[in-house]
Amino acid sequence: MPLDTLFFRTRRVALVTLLALAVAPVALAAAGSPRLEAFFQNELKDSAYQQKLYSRVAGKWRQPKGTPALGRKTVVQAVIGRDGKLMSATVTTASGSKAWDAAALDAVKKAAPFAPLPASYSQSTLDAHFHVSWVAGP
Repeated sequence: MPLDTLFFRTRRVALVTLLALAVAPVALAAAGSPRLEAFFQNELKDSAYQQKLYSRVAGKWRQPKGTPALGRKTVVQAVIGRDGKLMSATVTTASGSKAWDAAALDAVKKAAPFAPLPASYSQSTLDAHFHVSWVAGP
C-alpha cells in the first residue's frame, strides 16, 4: 500500500475515534433512564406504607425533555403530616438541570395528599426523601 494512502487511512481512523469519544457522553446520556428511590425516617417501620408513598410519587413522575448529567440526582425532602397532608416539599439537592429538579418536585406535590400516617408511627410528621437520578441504562 502506498505510504500516502496509509497516511490518509490512519488520519481517518484517528478522526473517527476522536468523534466517537466526543459523542460517547451524549450516547451514554441518551441510553440512560430515570431512577426513583425513597428514604424514610427510621421510626417508620411500615413497609406497606412506604411502598404506597413511593408508588404515588412514581405514578406522578413525568420525565422532562432535559436530563441531568449521568449519575446526577435531585433530592426532594417532603414533610408529611399525620393526616397525610404534604406540609412542605423542597429540593435539597439540585441535579444541575432545572427542568429535572422541577419535575421531581412536581411529582411529589402532585402525589399529595398521601394516606394518613400509620397508627404504629408515633411522630406527628414524617420526613421522606425522594431521589430522582439519571443512571446508565441496563
